[in-house]
Amino acid sequence: MPHPVIERYEAVRNEIKKVIIGQGPLIDLALIGFLSGGHIILEGVPGLAKTLFAKSLAASLDLNFRRIQFTPDLMPSDLIGTNVFLPDKQQFRFIQGPVFTDILLGDEINRTPPKTQSALLEAMEERQATVDGQLYKLPDHFFVIATQNPIEYEGTFPLPEAQVDRFLFKIKLGYPSADEELALLKHGGSSSAELSQVIKATSTAEDLATVRKAVDAVTVRDNIYDYLLRLVNTTRQSPQVALGASPRAALGWLRAAKVRACLQQRDFVTPDDLKFLAAPVLRHRLVLKAEAEIEGVNVEQVITQIMATVDVPR
Repeated sequence: MPHPVIERYEAVRNEIKKVIIGQGPLIDLALIGFLSGGHIILEGVPGLAKTLFAKSLAASLDLNFRRIQFTPDLMPSDLIGTNVFLPDKQQFRFIQGPVFTDILLGDEINRTPPKTQSALLEAMEERQATVDGQLYKLPDHFFVIATQNPIEYEGTFPLPEAQVDRFLFKIKLGYPSADEELALLKHGGSSSAELSQVIKATSTAEDLATVRKAVDAVTVRDNIYDYLLRLVNTTRQSPQVALGASPRAALGWLRAAKVRACLQQRDFVTPDDLKFLAAPVLRHRLVLKAEAEIEGVNVEQVITQIMATVDVPR
């Protein structure tokens, strides 16, 4: 009998690949992030099908999708919603913003000021929003896909550390290979309007609940807990790092490792699961010291050093 996680994973992956050519690592890590209950940042130059991917993911999971373009004049109410007075009824009515959806694509999230970025903090962590003292629940599968342009810095605002830490993964996107780009040119690409005809829904709410139960059932041995703690502590003690991984990072890392264990047809986590996910979990969380940056050291190199330094349990 197929494993429920593998079954859902393969079904969704196959549907997405009908319209997305290449970008295998993006599809794999994004699905692990979603099944882990986390959120992701996609960093890549324009034109790499980030928006098409997000829409395809939502369509294949039969979930609601909303997109919002982050701009310097965007206000928190544009994201969360606002209370509007109805003169005929002499009362206020709450008009929901785009955050009230299952999958939210925040395009160029670093183009809006910190005040608006902070409006996402409660939504991402607690899956709820508070407006004028009233609490509104978000969907159980609320999932944020944020995008950033790695080369354009004019008119951008650095994300606050508190918000960055709420993203489980930062996934870097590169250009497709020559063969993949040739296939894309011959295929002609898919427009968002065609998705409903190309992609079919493969999952229900019950399917996703079954997947989460299967992930929860994965065993974590004491030596894996110890290995993860040593990795996290090493990020905090590294002489090149000013800010290391948080306890939230460790919890998300472990949850994602459980999903990968399921995908490897195991009911227990191994060190390889943690090592496989180290870069996407840590690359946006580690803040390097100024002297390290002056010396030309980058975050990817520091992560590699940390993983090589910590002894792997047998």
